[in-house]
Amino acid sequence: MFEPVQDNPYPDSHVLGEGPDPHPLLGPVLPLLGRWHGSGEGEYPTLEADFRYEQEVTFSHDGRPFLRYEARAWLIDGSGAAVRPAGREAGWWRVTPDATLEVVLAHPTGIVETYVGRASGAEFVIETKDVSLTPLAKEVTATRRRYTVEEDRMTVLHDMAAVGLPLQHHLTTRLRRRP
Repeated sequence: MFEPVQDNPYPDSHVLGEGPDPHPLLGPVLPLLGRWHGSGEGEYPTLEADFRYEQEVTFSHDGRPFLRYEARAWLIDGSGAAVRPAGREAGWWRVTPDATLEVVLAHPTGIVETYVGRASGAEFVIETKDVSLTPLAKEVTATRRRYTVEEDRMTVLHDMAAVGLPLQHHLTTRLRRRP
């Protein structure tokens, strides 16, 4: 009834030298490539309390001029024990010939963000161009993210404007590259 199908001949790679060669346009964002894991802290004026979380992030490619991005986070308590799943997002990072970044991220909470930004050495700054919301999504009007990579460490600073408040600090995440 079903004909046999081959395994995907174009798998994603998150390690340089494994899988397909990265597209030349990806040169400015290659420091992001990898599987990352770490922890962070979050705050926002509308929250009852600050919070701590752990997160895993993957940047990979299949040889074409974009990165696939996925991030998952879970809340942790004061001792570092997992409490419950938290933020999750997936999307795509494109690089133009002048190193401008175009990013699309989707969240399961009904938020889709398009970003523009720049790659500058080991720093990647993106700011929302547009935010689309489903009818029941929390009101988010703008975000800004700064990714800084130093060898096998990444720091992510995330600012957000939401629920009537102006753009302000929301998350700080420190990650290490995993093999």
